[in-house]
Amino acid sequence: MIHLLEIKRQKTWDAAIVMLAGQIADGFATVFAGELIDRFGHFKKWHGAGSILAAISFSSVFGGCLPCKILASCSPLIETISYSMSAAIFNVGWAATQVSHMSMVNCISLNSTSRVVMTSCRNAFTMVANLSLYAVALVVFSTTKSTTYSNIENQYHWIAYTSIFIGCCFVGVFHLGTKEPRLKIRVHGTSYARISWAYWFKKVLYYQVGLVYMLTRLAQNVSQAYLAFYVIEDMWMAKSAKALVPAIIYISSFIVSIIMQEMYWTGQRLKAYYCAGGVLWVFCGASILFLPQSLSAFMYVISVFIGVANALMTVTGVSMQSVLVGSDLNGCAFVYGSLSFLDKVSCGLAVFVLQSFQSSSPRSQETLSTEYISVTRYGLGLLPAVCSLTGMAITYTMKLQTPLSKPLMEPLLE
Repeated sequence: MIHLLEIKRQKTWDAAIVMLAGQIADGFATVFAGELIDRFGHFKKWHGAGSILAAISFSSVFGGCLPCKILASCSPLIETISYSMSAAIFNVGWAATQVSHMSMVNCISLNSTSRVVMTSCRNAFTMVANLSLYAVALVVFSTTKSTTYSNIENQYHWIAYTSIFIGCCFVGVFHLGTKEPRLKIRVHGTSYARISWAYWFKKVLYYQVGLVYMLTRLAQNVSQAYLAFYVIEDMWMAKSAKALVPAIIYISSFIVSIIMQEMYWTGQRLKAYYCAGGVLWVFCGASILFLPQSLSAFMYVISVFIGVANALMTVTGVSMQSVLVGSDLNGCAFVYGSLSFLDKVSCGLAVFVLQSFQSSSPRSQETLSTEYISVTRYGLGLLPAVCSLTGMAITYTMKLQTPLSKPLMEPLLE
């Protein structure tokens, strides 16, 4: 029994190490990707190259441990190194894809409302992508056998490869249907030149927006990582809840993201709606932290408010970056890349630290609450609530100046 517990603890650490390696690689890659995009331009080329790299590296994860096959050894150390390298390569590709795509928003329009509309639309389609993954999983689980370990492994292979194929198809649609944004040589008689890093480091708003974005992503990503474990291990809910609860969150977030596209946005409204989302997360986090098993069904109601809070905070948090960029478009990719660095590294470290407190034994009904450290409860309830509360405090101190006299759209496409 002790040997099995040690194996479980080791696998938990290995998983945490793999995730941390990927997040650190992603963090540094976002900074360099942002600098290179600002220096050489060509958003679509970076997006396409990153998508290809992410697809290939993600496929290799489900292809097994290649170094293990080459060295004819399946030691935990070799497996951990192999999967850490695959995760790092995937996140380098993802960094190029994400930074280039987010930066394009600022080069399509200078208008603050238009930028928020595009950001909310982007968030809405992210929710559609997440829901599509559940649809693919439902089809695979319904049409294939799962009687043996090999069958179950094949099911997840099909889910992964089908998702990669669908994603590649939509990447193709994006590249064929979207025109490459290019800055005009002169706007209002001013010639654009690449903006140095020091320009941003001198702005107080840069640090404020960076902290708010980091805290927002921490709340969303860490809670998402522990959500399925919480509903099963802490709440003892039905296995279907592992899919139903996240689906409710995504649907709620999608609906709110669509509604936010119909609003007129200013700096004060960005702050107000971010704080509204933060308040919701604080109440949701407190509810999750103290929710007894006897009221586990209440988790379905909480998931609705989590989805609303995620949409409000994510859309406004990203839009604050657009306000920070303003018309300084030749440095926007670095802004998104450098602020994403804080997001990636902090999320990796947070999960790694939480996993270090993970109990080595599974929770049972006989286990006293004082003997069990529920990482899932703290990761889903306490951490997002604290991050949201801190984010609201920082947002309150911001001075977001947005122009009100600009027309709805100011396209910068040649």
